[in-house]
Amino acid sequence: MTATRITSGFDFASTATDVVAGIDLHGRRALVTGAASGIGIETARALASAGAETFLAARNLTAAERTAEDIRTTTGNSRVQVLHLDLMDRASVDRLVDGFSGPLHILVNNAGVMAVPLLEHSPEGHESQFATNHLGHFRLTLGLLAALRAAGGARVVSVSSRAHLNSAVVFEDIDFNRRPYDPALAYAQSKTANVLFAVGAARLWADDGISVNALHPGAIADSNLSRHYDPDVLEQLRSSGRYTYKTLQQGAATSAYLATSPSIKGIGGRYFENCQETDVHDPTVAGTDAAGVAAHALDPEAAERLWAVSTEINR
Repeated sequence: MTATRITSGFDFASTATDVVAGIDLHGRRALVTGAASGIGIETARALASAGAETFLAARNLTAAERTAEDIRTTTGNSRVQVLHLDLMDRASVDRLVDGFSGPLHILVNNAGVMAVPLLEHSPEGHESQFATNHLGHFRLTLGLLAALRAAGGARVVSVSSRAHLNSAVVFEDIDFNRRPYDPALAYAQSKTANVLFAVGAARLWADDGISVNALHPGAIADSNLSRHYDPDVLEQLRSSGRYTYKTLQQGAATSAYLATSPSIKGIGGRYFENCQETDVHDPTVAGTDAAGVAAHALDPEAAERLWAVSTEINR
């Protein structure tokens, strides 16, 4: 990277609570997708604890309402609301957008699915992981663009994964119509799209004062994102020593950092791990689960192409 690399005083072990300590978000509004489970809960909790009016967007309203009440109780912030959102349902995305009024200072695109075992499609015919993880968030963020602009210095956080290292976006066959379906590659492609979205949006919206960055939250032992995996496979991964697992609070730390840290003001189109910006293909550091970012995920031409393709799909 030619620009100055962003560093912080936080690391692998830092929690979302650590990151927002001393941050005042009173008078600001935040929306977290996938906020009824996993790191989405802890991201929302951190933002609410700092005083933000916080919207929990989720498919499961019962779980979301239960989470909202817990966050209200643990943070003392009564301004925690629930919104229904199914990212693979365009009508659901549009209803949220149409019903949202006022400025939006923080948008955390956190929701996602991983390693869906069999090829599934959205109603429009797009592979389910790409449709949920990228296309749904693309439609949501563009729909909320006026609210982000109105905030004056908004932050958009795109939750990716180290899995993006395993595949670029295969523009010639995004939906696995011609190549054999591979759950891991489909997930990897969607996670690359999450980074490319940040690269493209940062370029397009910089003049609006909107900062957009992407991140790898770390390997989370208790996340339900891996619910499609065979339990025996998960146990093998946990015991292999290949990954050092984070708690949910640790997994939410980098999202909270990008959403709130003064050091990120005006910074966009970058990729972070453990609350630090990472270089292209940083070597894995033992005990940190850091792996760097693939060049294909920061490619401005690929970002521009993805933007064009996604715009056409979302018409």
